[in-house]
Amino acid sequence: MHLTPKQINEIAEQLDCGFRCYIHKQTRKMIFLPDLNSHPDMDTEPWEDDMERIDNNIGEYLVIEPPESNESFEIMERFAESLDEGTKLKKRLFWALSNRNPFRNFKNEIDYDGTHRQQWFDFKHECLKEWVIERVEIEGEKDL
Repeated sequence: MHLTPKQINEIAEQLDCGFRCYIHKQTRKMIFLPDLNSHPDMDTEPWEDDMERIDNNIGEYLVIEPPESNESFEIMERFAESLDEGTKLKKRLFWALSNRNPFRNFKNEIDYDGTHRQQWFDFKHECLKEWVIERVEIEGEKDL
């Protein structure tokens, strides 16, 4: 399956917002539904029709789910590693990742660092685009 850069970008954005992507294998139409594993209490009423369509025809869709927590952790580690050695934030991020509540601690460190905050969002977005491309390739091979 081939996706356009625009589609890959949109999927990455939606995954980052806590949605799953369902791509119809023939039409390439994309449907985004809340990832209920991450948001079990979310009101799904606005998506009921799409959810029913997917449930009744799941074999017609390629499913792209957000990264698991261990994969998200790896993205955070890669970002911390990408920072220059002398950067104070690098040390703080590795501290955050090595202690309890690493996701919350990492977010707090990023949120309080105005210099690298946008750099983190850009880095994560690029990683999510790579994630989408890899998932499409893996899922596409299953259909062969």
